[in-house]
Amino acid sequence: MIARNVALLASCTVLLFGAIPSALAEGKQTKADEERFGIYPIAYQELIPRWMEEKLVDPKSALYEWVGEPKRVTLKGKEGKTLACWRVDFKVNSRNRFGAYTGKQARHVYIRNAEVFTLPQ
Repeated sequence: MIARNVALLASCTVLLFGAIPSALAEGKQTKADEERFGIYPIAYQELIPRWMEEKLVDPKSALYEWVGEPKRVTLKGKEGKTLACWRVDFKVNSRNRFGAYTGKQARHVYIRNAEVFTLPQ
């Protein structure tokens, strides 16, 4: 009986601690992470296509391929300023002015508190 309870406790412990890294990979974050990087962009698959509407010739034809989950990044700007945010990598294929698909174009954007942006070039 005791051995069975110990085995059950050990199984629960493994399940609990095994779930922690996957929870972080799924974007769950601590309060400190939220303060530093902004809120995890759960709805990035809706935010980015909306943001891309003004960037593409035919946004309704756009096909998106998501390359992984959002990742925490720290951007370094001029004068030593930094900005912590989330980077989302994706590929987009949409039609050009001639109606032909352009092929998958690799892109990435940054998101902080549901605001999508890129770096100036």
